[in-house]
Amino acid sequence: MNKASIGRRGEDEAALFLESKGYKVVERNYRCRYGEIDIVARDGKTVVFVEVKTRGSDRFGCPTASVDARKQKKILLTSQFYIESNRLFDTDLRFDVVGIEMSGGKLAFELVKNAFEAAE
Repeated sequence: MNKASIGRRGEDEAALFLESKGYKVVERNYRCRYGEIDIVARDGKTVVFVEVKTRGSDRFGCPTASVDARKQKKILLTSQFYIESNRLFDTDLRFDVVGIEMSGGKLAFELVKNAFEAAE
């Protein structure tokens, strides 16, 4: 499996995983001139911007750890455009990360809620 197909499969699996946790997926692969958000979902009344990181092994570390300050800044900028475009000014917002490790045909999920706050 190449990197692009691993990423697509990871996003598909992450959407199913989030739905099993009660999230409602609103949009996938939202793109604007500032960047991309893998999944936009609702968790109750909260709009959640979800970054998905999928790895074929743990050789390069935990998938969630790869969402560094530079990536967070890009997601924040993209989410601001999404909020303005969809007039979500008085809505609770959150940034989550789903890390997925694919090993031996098995998937291991890690959900980090409020991931950007945890990194501060």
